[in-house]
Amino acid sequence: MTAQSATTTTMKNILAVISPHVGGRAAGAALAEVFPGRAHVTVVETADEDPAALRAAHIVITGLGPVTAEHLAAAPDLELVQCASHGFDYVDLTAARDRGVPVCTIGSSGAEKQNVAEQTFALMLALAKQLVPAHTALVEADWALPRLQRSLTELSGKTLGIVGLGHIGEEVARRAVAFDMTVVYTGPRPAAPETEARLGGARHLSLDELLRTSDYVTLHAPLTEATRHLLDAERLALLKPTAFVVNTARGALIDQDALADALAAGALAGAGIDVFDPEPPTAALRLLKAPNVVLSPHVAGVTRETLVRIALAAVENVAGHLAGKPLRDVVTT
Repeated sequence: MTAQSATTTTMKNILAVISPHVGGRAAGAALAEVFPGRAHVTVVETADEDPAALRAAHIVITGLGPVTAEHLAAAPDLELVQCASHGFDYVDLTAARDRGVPVCTIGSSGAEKQNVAEQTFALMLALAKQLVPAHTALVEADWALPRLQRSLTELSGKTLGIVGLGHIGEEVARRAVAFDMTVVYTGPRPAAPETEARLGGARHLSLDELLRTSDYVTLHAPLTEATRHLLDAERLALLKPTAFVVNTARGALIDQDALADALAAGALAGAGIDVFDPEPPTAALRLLKAPNVVLSPHVAGVTRETLVRIALAAVENVAGHLAGKPLRDVVTT
Protein backbone atom coordinates (compact mmCIF):
# COMPACT_ATOMS: atom_id res chain seq x y z
CA MET A 1 0.00 0.00 0.00
CA THR A 2 1.40 3.40 -0.94
CA ALA A 3 1.68 6.26 1.54
CA GLN A 4 -1.04 8.16 -0.31
CA SER A 5 -3.49 5.25 -0.36
CA ALA A 6 -2.83 4.73 3.33
CA THR A 7 -3.72 8.36 3.88
CA THR A 8 -6.98 8.00 2.00
CA THR A 9 -8.11 4.80 3.75
CA THR A 10 -7.06 5.34 7.36
CA MET A 11 -9.90 6.60 9.53
CA LYS A 12 -9.01 9.93 11.12
CA ASN A 13 -10.42 11.66 14.18
CA ILE A 14 -11.55 15.25 13.65
CA LEU A 15 -12.32 17.58 16.55
CA ALA A 16 -14.50 20.50 15.45
CA VAL A 17 -14.26 23.37 17.97
CA ILE A 18 -17.09 25.80 17.24
CA SER A 19 -17.16 28.71 19.69
CA PRO A 20 -20.59 29.36 21.27
CA HIS A 21 -20.70 32.97 20.10
CA VAL A 22 -20.58 31.80 16.47
CA GLY A 23 -23.18 29.07 16.85
CA GLY A 24 -21.55 26.31 18.88
CA ARG A 25 -22.60 22.68 18.50
CA ALA A 26 -25.70 23.58 16.50
CA ALA A 27 -23.58 25.32 13.85
CA GLY A 28 -21.10 22.45 13.73
CA ALA A 29 -23.61 19.60 13.68
CA ALA A 30 -23.50 19.14 9.90
CA LEU A 31 -19.74 18.50 10.00
CA ALA A 32 -20.38 15.08 11.49
CA GLU A 33 -21.85 13.95 8.15
CA VAL A 34 -19.24 15.49 5.85
CA PHE A 35 -16.52 12.83 5.94
CA PRO A 36 -18.37 9.46 5.85
CA GLY A 37 -15.98 6.52 5.96
CA ARG A 38 -12.91 8.77 6.16
CA ALA A 39 -13.15 10.47 9.54
CA HIS A 40 -14.99 10.44 12.82
CA VAL A 41 -16.05 13.97 13.78
CA THR A 42 -16.63 15.18 17.35
CA VAL A 43 -18.18 18.65 17.70
CA VAL A 44 -17.43 20.66 20.84
CA GLU A 45 -17.68 24.30 21.88
CA THR A 46 -14.27 24.45 23.58
CA ALA A 47 -11.19 22.32 23.03
CA ASP A 48 -11.21 21.41 26.76
CA GLU A 49 -14.73 20.02 26.64
CA ASP A 50 -13.86 16.45 25.61
CA PRO A 51 -10.28 15.55 26.71
CA ALA A 52 -10.49 12.09 25.16
CA ALA A 53 -11.52 13.47 21.77
CA LEU A 54 -8.75 16.06 21.92
CA ARG A 55 -6.20 13.40 22.83
CA ALA A 56 -7.31 11.25 19.86
CA ALA A 57 -7.57 14.11 17.35
CA HIS A 58 -5.64 13.97 14.10
CA ILE A 59 -7.27 17.16 12.82
CA VAL A 60 -8.79 20.14 14.59
CA ILE A 61 -11.23 22.35 12.71
CA THR A 62 -11.81 25.52 14.69
CA GLY A 63 -14.43 28.20 14.23
CA LEU A 64 -13.01 30.96 16.47
CA GLY A 65 -12.47 28.43 19.27
CA PRO A 66 -9.06 28.96 20.94
CA VAL A 67 -6.41 26.32 20.32
CA THR A 68 -3.65 26.88 22.86
CA ALA A 69 -0.21 25.38 23.38
CA GLU A 70 -1.75 23.14 26.05
CA HIS A 71 -4.35 21.86 23.60
CA LEU A 72 -1.68 21.15 21.00
CA ALA A 73 0.45 19.30 23.55
CA ALA A 74 -2.56 17.20 24.59
CA ALA A 75 -3.03 15.84 21.04
CA PRO A 76 0.04 13.72 20.26
CA ASP A 77 -1.21 12.58 16.86
CA LEU A 78 -2.32 16.01 15.64
CA GLU A 79 -1.39 16.69 12.02
CA LEU A 80 -3.48 19.74 11.05
CA VAL A 81 -5.33 22.71 12.57
CA GLN A 82 -7.83 24.18 10.10
CA CYS A 83 -9.26 27.61 10.91
CA ALA A 84 -12.73 28.24 9.50
CA SER A 85 -11.91 31.90 8.98
CA HIS A 86 -9.44 34.29 7.39
CA GLY A 87 -8.05 35.06 10.86
CA PHE A 88 -5.84 32.77 12.92
CA ASP A 89 -5.09 34.78 16.06
CA TYR A 90 -6.95 32.31 18.28
CA VAL A 91 -4.42 29.54 17.54
CA ASP A 92 -0.99 29.48 19.19
CA LEU A 93 1.11 29.56 16.01
CA THR A 94 4.42 29.38 17.86
CA ALA A 95 3.42 26.18 19.63
CA ALA A 96 2.07 24.74 16.38
CA ARG A 97 5.35 25.50 14.59
CA ASP A 98 7.31 23.94 17.43
CA ARG A 99 5.18 20.81 17.12
CA GLY A 100 5.45 20.79 13.32
CA VAL A 101 1.65 21.03 13.01
CA PRO A 102 0.50 23.16 10.05
CA VAL A 103 -2.20 25.73 10.70
CA CYS A 104 -4.37 26.71 7.73
CA THR A 105 -6.97 29.41 7.11
CA ILE A 106 -9.47 29.90 4.29
CA GLY A 107 -7.70 33.06 3.14
CA SER A 108 -7.38 32.34 -0.57
CA SER A 109 -11.03 31.24 -0.84
CA GLY A 110 -12.32 34.79 -0.41
CA ALA A 111 -15.32 33.24 1.34
CA GLU A 112 -15.90 36.21 3.63
CA LYS A 113 -14.86 39.07 1.39
CA GLN A 114 -18.26 40.04 0.01
CA ASN A 115 -20.03 40.37 3.33
CA VAL A 116 -17.13 41.95 5.19
CA ALA A 117 -16.92 44.56 2.44
CA GLU A 118 -20.69 45.12 2.61
CA GLN A 119 -20.57 45.45 6.41
CA THR A 120 -17.70 47.92 6.12
CA PHE A 121 -19.81 50.11 3.87
CA ALA A 122 -22.89 49.63 6.03
CA LEU A 123 -20.94 51.05 8.97
CA MET A 124 -19.45 53.87 6.90
CA LEU A 125 -22.85 54.87 5.53
CA ALA A 126 -24.47 54.66 8.96
CA LEU A 127 -21.82 57.04 10.28
CA ALA A 128 -21.98 59.43 7.33
CA LYS A 129 -25.78 59.59 7.39
CA GLN A 130 -26.12 59.46 11.21
CA LEU A 131 -28.60 56.60 10.89
CA VAL A 132 -28.44 55.39 14.50
CA PRO A 133 -29.06 58.77 16.21
CA ALA A 134 -31.65 59.63 13.54
CA HIS A 135 -33.56 56.40 14.19
CA THR A 136 -33.28 56.74 17.99
CA ALA A 137 -34.53 60.32 17.88
CA LEU A 138 -37.53 59.48 15.70
CA VAL A 139 -38.73 56.62 17.88
CA GLU A 140 -38.54 59.05 20.81
CA ALA A 141 -40.71 61.56 18.89
CA ASP A 142 -37.74 63.87 18.30
CA TRP A 143 -37.51 65.43 14.82
CA ALA A 144 -33.71 65.62 14.88
CA LEU A 145 -33.04 67.02 11.42
CA PRO A 146 -31.94 70.50 12.55
CA ARG A 147 -29.52 69.00 15.07
CA LEU A 148 -28.13 66.24 12.84
CA GLN A 149 -27.86 68.27 9.65
CA ARG A 150 -24.53 69.79 10.65
CA SER A 151 -22.86 66.34 10.88
CA LEU A 152 -24.38 64.64 7.81
CA THR A 153 -21.80 63.97 5.10
CA GLU A 154 -21.17 62.07 1.85
CA LEU A 155 -18.78 59.29 0.89
CA SER A 156 -18.34 60.72 -2.59
CA GLY A 157 -15.13 62.72 -2.91
CA LYS A 158 -13.69 61.41 0.37
CA THR A 159 -10.43 59.48 0.80
CA LEU A 160 -10.71 55.92 2.07
CA GLY A 161 -7.61 54.49 3.74
CA ILE A 162 -7.47 50.70 3.68
CA VAL A 163 -5.13 48.98 6.11
CA GLY A 164 -4.46 45.64 4.41
CA LEU A 165 -5.21 45.26 0.71
CA GLY A 166 -5.81 41.52 0.66
CA HIS A 167 -8.89 39.73 -0.69
CA ILE A 168 -11.21 41.69 1.62
CA GLY A 169 -9.37 44.99 1.28
CA GLU A 170 -9.60 44.79 -2.50
CA GLU A 171 -13.32 44.09 -2.30
CA VAL A 172 -13.76 47.18 -0.13
CA ALA A 173 -11.67 49.24 -2.58
CA ARG A 174 -13.82 48.16 -5.53
CA ARG A 175 -16.90 49.43 -3.74
CA ALA A 176 -15.12 52.65 -2.82
CA VAL A 177 -14.44 53.33 -6.50
CA ALA A 178 -18.17 52.91 -7.19
CA PHE A 179 -18.85 55.52 -4.50
CA ASP A 180 -16.41 57.95 -6.19
CA MET A 181 -13.97 57.74 -3.29
CA THR A 182 -10.20 58.09 -3.56
CA VAL A 183 -8.43 54.93 -2.36
CA VAL A 184 -5.13 54.83 -0.48
CA TYR A 185 -3.82 51.72 1.22
CA THR A 186 -0.98 50.43 3.35
CA GLY A 187 0.63 47.04 3.70
CA PRO A 188 3.99 45.28 3.53
CA ARG A 189 4.38 46.02 -0.18
CA PRO A 190 2.61 47.88 -2.99
CA ALA A 191 0.05 46.06 -5.10
CA ALA A 192 0.75 45.42 -8.78
CA PRO A 193 0.33 48.51 -10.99
CA GLU A 194 -2.59 46.89 -12.80
CA THR A 195 -4.34 46.28 -9.46
CA GLU A 196 -3.86 49.90 -8.43
CA ALA A 197 -5.21 51.04 -11.81
CA ARG A 198 -8.25 48.75 -11.47
CA LEU A 199 -8.92 50.30 -8.07
CA GLY A 200 -9.22 53.81 -9.41
CA GLY A 201 -5.53 54.66 -9.15
CA ALA A 202 -5.13 53.48 -5.56
CA ARG A 203 -1.89 54.65 -3.92
CA HIS A 204 0.34 52.81 -1.45
CA LEU A 205 1.26 54.91 1.61
CA SER A 206 2.96 54.35 4.92
CA LEU A 207 0.49 53.76 7.75
CA ASP A 208 1.16 57.14 9.34
CA GLU A 209 0.70 59.00 6.06
CA LEU A 210 -2.50 57.05 5.37
CA LEU A 211 -3.87 58.09 8.75
CA ARG A 212 -3.06 61.75 8.13
CA THR A 213 -4.61 61.63 4.65
CA SER A 214 -7.82 59.63 5.05
CA ASP A 215 -11.38 60.69 5.79
CA TYR A 216 -12.30 57.07 6.53
CA VAL A 217 -9.90 54.39 7.74
CA THR A 218 -10.92 50.74 7.54
CA LEU A 219 -8.92 47.84 8.98
CA HIS A 220 -8.47 44.55 7.10
CA ALA A 221 -5.22 43.23 8.57
CA PRO A 222 -4.62 39.98 10.47
CA LEU A 223 -4.08 40.17 14.21
CA THR A 224 -0.49 39.29 15.10
CA GLU A 225 1.86 40.50 17.81
CA ALA A 226 3.11 43.07 15.29
CA THR A 227 -0.39 44.42 14.58
CA ARG A 228 -1.88 44.29 18.11
CA HIS A 229 -2.97 47.85 18.99
CA LEU A 230 -1.81 48.97 15.56
CA LEU A 231 -4.01 52.01 16.14
CA ASP A 232 -2.91 53.17 19.56
CA ALA A 233 -3.34 56.62 21.11
CA GLU A 234 -0.34 58.00 19.21
CA ARG A 235 -1.57 56.81 15.85
CA LEU A 236 -5.19 57.77 16.47
CA ALA A 237 -3.91 61.30 17.12
CA LEU A 238 -2.68 61.43 13.51
CA LEU A 239 -6.24 61.26 12.18
CA LYS A 240 -8.22 64.33 11.21
CA PRO A 241 -10.90 65.34 13.74
CA THR A 242 -13.40 64.84 10.89
CA ALA A 243 -12.23 61.27 10.21
CA PHE A 244 -14.04 58.01 10.91
CA VAL A 245 -12.51 54.64 11.88
CA VAL A 246 -14.11 51.33 10.88
CA ASN A 247 -12.98 47.92 12.14
CA THR A 248 -14.40 44.67 10.78
CA ALA A 249 -11.19 42.66 11.22
CA ARG A 250 -10.10 41.99 14.83
CA GLY A 251 -10.90 44.04 17.91
CA ALA A 252 -7.35 44.11 19.27
CA LEU A 253 -6.05 45.92 16.18
CA ILE A 254 -7.25 49.07 17.98
CA ASP A 255 -6.53 50.16 21.53
CA GLN A 256 -10.20 50.33 22.52
CA ASP A 257 -9.63 52.65 25.49
CA ALA A 258 -7.58 55.03 23.34
CA LEU A 259 -10.36 55.05 20.74
CA ALA A 260 -12.96 55.78 23.43
CA ASP A 261 -10.77 58.65 24.68
CA ALA A 262 -10.44 60.12 21.18
CA LEU A 263 -14.19 59.94 20.59
CA ALA A 264 -15.01 61.48 23.97
CA ALA A 265 -12.58 64.32 23.31
CA GLY A 266 -14.03 65.02 19.86
CA ALA A 267 -10.68 64.17 18.26
CA LEU A 268 -12.50 61.84 15.85
CA ALA A 269 -15.83 62.18 14.12
CA GLY A 270 -16.94 58.62 14.83
CA ALA A 271 -16.25 54.89 14.67
CA GLY A 272 -17.97 51.82 13.25
CA ILE A 273 -16.93 48.69 15.15
CA ASP A 274 -17.93 45.08 14.40
CA VAL A 275 -15.18 43.31 16.37
CA PHE A 276 -14.10 43.55 20.00
CA ASP A 277 -11.43 42.43 22.44
CA PRO A 278 -12.61 40.24 24.08
CA GLU A 279 -15.71 38.83 22.40
CA PRO A 280 -18.42 39.12 23.47
CA PRO A 281 -17.44 42.46 25.04
CA THR A 282 -18.04 43.06 28.72
CA ALA A 283 -20.28 45.82 30.07
CA ALA A 284 -17.10 47.68 31.04
CA LEU A 285 -16.20 48.35 27.40
CA ARG A 286 -16.14 52.13 27.16
CA LEU A 287 -16.97 52.10 23.44
CA LEU A 288 -20.49 51.01 24.38
CA LYS A 289 -21.05 54.50 25.82
CA ALA A 290 -18.81 56.49 23.45
CA PRO A 291 -20.32 59.25 21.28
CA ASN A 292 -21.08 58.66 17.60
CA VAL A 293 -20.31 54.97 17.38
CA VAL A 294 -22.12 52.31 15.38
CA LEU A 295 -21.59 48.84 16.85
CA SER A 296 -22.46 45.38 15.56
CA PRO A 297 -21.76 41.94 17.12
CA HIS A 298 -19.13 40.53 14.72
CA VAL A 299 -21.72 40.02 11.99
CA ALA A 300 -19.34 40.73 9.09
CA GLY A 301 -18.71 37.35 7.51
CA VAL A 302 -21.65 35.46 8.98
CA THR A 303 -24.49 35.81 6.50
CA ARG A 304 -26.23 32.60 5.45
CA GLU A 305 -24.36 32.68 2.16
CA THR A 306 -20.99 33.41 3.75
CA LEU A 307 -21.25 30.63 6.33
CA VAL A 308 -21.80 28.10 3.55
CA ARG A 309 -18.71 29.36 1.68
CA ILE A 310 -16.60 29.34 4.87
CA ALA A 311 -17.62 25.79 5.76
CA LEU A 312 -16.98 24.55 2.22
CA ALA A 313 -13.55 26.17 2.07
CA ALA A 314 -12.49 24.65 5.41
CA VAL A 315 -13.92 21.24 4.56
CA GLU A 316 -12.31 21.20 1.11
CA ASN A 317 -8.86 21.82 2.58
CA VAL A 318 -9.33 19.09 5.18
CA ALA A 319 -10.72 16.69 2.58
CA GLY A 320 -7.75 17.42 0.35
CA HIS A 321 -5.42 16.64 3.24
CA LEU A 322 -7.22 13.35 3.86
CA ALA A 323 -6.70 12.53 0.18
CA GLY A 324 -3.00 13.32 0.36
CA LYS A 325 -3.17 16.66 -1.47
CA PRO A 326 -1.07 19.74 -0.56
CA LEU A 327 -2.59 22.05 2.02
CA ARG A 328 -3.74 25.56 1.09
CA ASP A 329 -3.34 28.77 3.11
CA VAL A 330 -0.74 27.49 5.56
CA VAL A 331 0.14 30.30 8.00
CA THR A 332 2.81 28.45 10.02
CA THR A 333 5.51 28.51 7.33
